[in-house]
Amino acid sequence: MSAADRAGGLDFSAKQVWVTGAGRGIGRAIAERFAEQGAQVLGLDLAFAEGPCSFACAQLDIGDAAAVQRAVQHWLVEGGQVDVLINAAGVLRLGLTEALSLDDWDQCLRVNASGPFYLLRELIPQFKARRSGAIVSVSSNAAHVPRMQMAAYAASKAALSSLTKSAGLELASYGVRCNLVSPGSTDTPMLRGMWQNADGAAQTIAGQPAQFKLGIPLGKLASAAEVADSVLFLASDLASHITLQDIVVDGGATLSC
Repeated sequence: MSAADRAGGLDFSAKQVWVTGAGRGIGRAIAERFAEQGAQVLGLDLAFAEGPCSFACAQLDIGDAAAVQRAVQHWLVEGGQVDVLINAAGVLRLGLTEALSLDDWDQCLRVNASGPFYLLRELIPQFKARRSGAIVSVSSNAAHVPRMQMAAYAASKAALSSLTKSAGLELASYGVRCNLVSPGSTDTPMLRGMWQNADGAAQTIAGQPAQFKLGIPLGKLASAAEVADSVLFLASDLASHITLQDIVVDGGATLSC
């Protein structure tokens, strides 16, 4: 870690940070960035397929309430505390509302909204007891504006946003801050899986009028690292008086949201 990072308030030395969705994409970038800044990171996911991790890894289905309860109680005994919780796990199911299967709907709500609730339910008592900490949830700009074929995903991310702010209001008097980062189109396996051809990136940047989707004024996709930096800022001492806020990291794609 550089002296500039320490002086700038990004020193997470001796901090225990849990990151869900740490197996790939944005969650992986967040976990690696915290590890770079000295944090003791526990990355949680169903699988870790992107090679060796620079942080401790554990498999967990956050959509399984009983599994979350067992795992959290075990890890709290082993590790003693959690200073920062990052809710970054997410799944995407595309389809027009009437075409979505029940499984599509259930999976989006289960992972994107219920999973963070299960973790919060288990961890809030220790955050209250310690009277400090930070929680950052990775939502989406789809929670701010409607998107074609994203009813399940957008609804689940909107639920996550509201859940995080409600928890933040309840935790404010205990000195625990809860904030959101809402990315737009980010160069991850999830986004690439949506592209229909080699022009996917260019079409995303330009916008898709037929789907009522604006382009990206900055003229580029976000990188996972750019989203991770916003998460670290909100979890750091630089944001010590910021809570109940939602930073939209989408290059201006949602304009006035």
